[in-house]
Amino acid sequence: MNTANAGPFNIGEAARQSGVSAKMVRHYESLGLLGEVARTDSGYRQYSSADIHTLQFVRRSRDLGFSMAEIGELVSLWRNRRRTSASVRRIAEKHSAELAQRIEAMQSMQRTLKHLIHCCHGDERPDCPILDDLAGAQAGS
Repeated sequence: MNTANAGPFNIGEAARQSGVSAKMVRHYESLGLLGEVARTDSGYRQYSSADIHTLQFVRRSRDLGFSMAEIGELVSLWRNRRRTSASVRRIAEKHSAELAQRIEAMQSMQRTLKHLIHCCHGDERPDCPILDDLAGAQAGS
């Protein structure tokens, strides 16, 4: 972040410095993650260095796969100097467990697909175990 210029920054510069698109900057603002953003007399948003730092926090949180609700909690805890690290850890542990479940589910899907690909001859014949499996799964639902 450019510390030589402490702002105010227009939305384009805030987006550039934070690595978040202007559309997402507006979205995060609408969710209340930035608090009250200053505006010029003509209504243009003016972002501070603190706003850009918050946007970077949100971007990093999104990069780690946190949900918007979790990010809202994390931003609130980040701003609250009286927080306990245990509160933050609980959110991170819950998210890590959810990621582990999703990874296992995706690995299971991959194993199934690899098996189906192995069973498919991939030749000129119309028989296809992959399609047969998909049709059977659909009929069973």
